[in-house]
Amino acid sequence: MKAETIIPSLPPLPAGIIPQMMNKPPSIRSLWQRLGLGLILGFLVLLALALFGDIRQVIRTAQNFEWRVYPLALGLTLFNYTLRFIKWHYYLHQMGVTNLAWYQSLRLFIAGFPLAVTPGKVGEALKAVWVHQKSGLPVAQGISVVLAERISDGLAVLILSASGVLAYPQYWPAFATIALILLAGVILSQFRSLILGIFDLISRLRWINRLIPPLRQFYEGAFILFRPQATLIAVMLGGISWLGEGIGFYLILTGLGLPATAQTAGLAIFILAFSTVIGAVSTLPGGLGAAEASITGMLVLLAHIPHAQAAAATLLIRLATLWFGVTLGLITWSVSPDLLGLMTRPSLSPEHE
Repeated sequence: MKAETIIPSLPPLPAGIIPQMMNKPPSIRSLWQRLGLGLILGFLVLLALALFGDIRQVIRTAQNFEWRVYPLALGLTLFNYTLRFIKWHYYLHQMGVTNLAWYQSLRLFIAGFPLAVTPGKVGEALKAVWVHQKSGLPVAQGISVVLAERISDGLAVLILSASGVLAYPQYWPAFATIALILLAGVILSQFRSLILGIFDLISRLRWINRLIPPLRQFYEGAFILFRPQATLIAVMLGGISWLGEGIGFYLILTGLGLPATAQTAGLAIFILAFSTVIGAVSTLPGGLGAAEASITGMLVLLAHIPHAQAAAATLLIRLATLWFGVTLGLITWSVSPDLLGLMTRPSLSPEHE
């Protein structure tokens, strides 16, 4: 099966990432340096949260937390990861990757979690290198899978936060802007004749001509993955998976003493979903800083809870989601030395059969 793919004008991957990843995958040392910077930033963000809520008050709040609900929150995070893995594997099949066993696909998916906290988003695209090494899928088309994952997740959490935006109209401008950008990217990708015509036009420019083949590969992958049926399936899976994490956040809030009501559940789902969008569009590694500030700020402004309680809730949910995933990924790295052998130069074959 021939896999086909654009570069939508969206923020998930910075300029230059595609040729960079295809021509020179990062060395092991570079990868660890980037991951180290992300981990340091993560520690500083957690420290800032604790200081915001007054460390002593945050510790006291955590001591009074109903820890019996925390394993349930972690279980719901695993539920999120399970459905997102199904979407990842579905996307690979859409690209014609049928020679990658599900357990190998799962290993690559989990190994990608720590890459979310690498500066510059280079780590995210590294998943495409791994897929290329294990299946032969061109790196540019693998990057289109990573992009489709991010955009479908973005649409899913926007849907989950829609009712909250109606209840709190001050968030409407940001919600509408992000939704329009994501939808415009998806819709634009389906105008294949137009996009290919643009590629033909800019290929006449000598200074950019060498980038056209990988960009065309990237576009052909996006064209396949953003078709209506594939997008609908991906967004549905994403909506259900992120709903699981929203319920996990609700359990954490009740464990901190908030009432176990439908209003608390709705607020938890909205806050977590909307802060996930804010973290993603911030382009910061793992949304560090932006997501935490959004969660804490909305808890204080909308739930009217003390700063220490809001900071503790933010710390607990980020540890149960982002940092839980990073830990699982690092464990996978420890038993997957082949994934860290990144010195192999991937091929640039235009087709994947």
